[in-house]
Amino acid sequence: MDAEAALARLAELRSQDAPTHGGRLLSYVYDSGRAEGCLGAAAARAGPAAPPVVRHQSCLLAVKTARDAWRARGGSGRPRLVAPTTVHAAFRKAAALLDLDLDLVPVDVATGRVAAAAMASRFGADVALAVVSAPSYPFAALDPVAEVAAAAQDAGVDLHVDACIGGFALAFWPAGDGAAPDGPWDFAVPGVTSLSADLHKYGYAPKGVSVLLQRGLDRQRRQWFATSAWPGYPVVNATLLGSKSAGPMAAAWAIASVLGVAGFGELTASMARSVARIAEAIGGIEGLVVVGEPVGPMVALAADEADPARRVDPHLWADAMRAYGFVVQGQPSSTQPDGTVLPATAHLTITPVTERVVVDLVAAMGAAADAVRGMSHLDGAAVAAGLLGGVDPSALAGLDADSAYGVLRAAGLLEPGALHAMAPVLALVEALPPSVVERLLVELLASALDR
Repeated sequence: MDAEAALARLAELRSQDAPTHGGRLLSYVYDSGRAEGCLGAAAARAGPAAPPVVRHQSCLLAVKTARDAWRARGGSGRPRLVAPTTVHAAFRKAAALLDLDLDLVPVDVATGRVAAAAMASRFGADVALAVVSAPSYPFAALDPVAEVAAAAQDAGVDLHVDACIGGFALAFWPAGDGAAPDGPWDFAVPGVTSLSADLHKYGYAPKGVSVLLQRGLDRQRRQWFATSAWPGYPVVNATLLGSKSAGPMAAAWAIASVLGVAGFGELTASMARSVARIAEAIGGIEGLVVVGEPVGPMVALAADEADPARRVDPHLWADAMRAYGFVVQGQPSSTQPDGTVLPATAHLTITPVTERVVVDLVAAMGAAADAVRGMSHLDGAAVAAGLLGGVDPSALAGLDADSAYGVLRAAGLLEPGALHAMAPVLALVEALPPSVVERLLVELLASALDR
């Protein structure tokens, strides 16, 4: 393949992506709407994507540092990581990779917020790290950072604040706004030992740039790796990756330098206006409600169960939004360790560019709700029975690659455009055992790359 053909193929593949600019993709993408001069050039030169390990390495490093600090204090055996059920999946990954027991604490079903007392009740000598979110991704709930930090300090437990999505947004959020934090959530809180914030989110940098802050230099040094005990050159790494491109970091520096405090404040004020406008609109849409009291630039919507005949299913609503040119993320219902069930929701991530399309967005929200009002949430068990033809779902967890691929193909999930209607897929996620869902999702994504 010559260079021109290769570039043409990349352009073709890129054309199949969701609309990543312009405010119509309401998850994953953090568009400042400012592509002029240095901002656009810096982002373009660094590239748009990075492997997941780069995106999540601040969380992994936070856990690694805490585990090593716990061991240095005399901890032995397998430590625990205590966190709300809403903690980002990166911490589940970190616990699996770094050999910690993940101790998940249920959150309030109505608000998505964890209780400080519930977190504190799990603290003990074997806890290497506790984590709270500022705010959590699923419901935009700001966990009680100060209260958990006080309990953690009393128990001698390290506390990490996951501000990956909120770190830059909350820092500039207008005071007095309904979605502003009602108290400190960072190092101003005694007992907070580390904090992560992603520059590739509301720092508007390319993917792959995160910040991990530690309280104190000695603690920060524990996240490093060094070895001279091999025949080659001494190896010293500050992060999980030994080698990585400096492009995204350079772009992040350039973008932050150009925006400055005033620029970040201007962009954040735009998001605050959009969040207020959207929340007002949802209040006027029969059958939908905002989950809890969201903090910062995200909103989660659930069905209003007061009148089943007028409820709006969030997954069907999210699919209906596509007809109006907007891509909204559906989130499955989830059973917590105590048996309580978090509701099925639709998630909107708001960015500065949302304000440019907020009038169209609000109109689409109402029209999409009208289109699906009164329709029932899809029965995942029935969907599974129809797709699997009577096969016991538990038998699917151990499938080899070819067999798993065959299941996906038989279910029609490999057809072009099959995932544009996500409500049936989310119904399957809710109905099937997690091990089965995870196995099929791995095959779904991996087969797109190697088949």
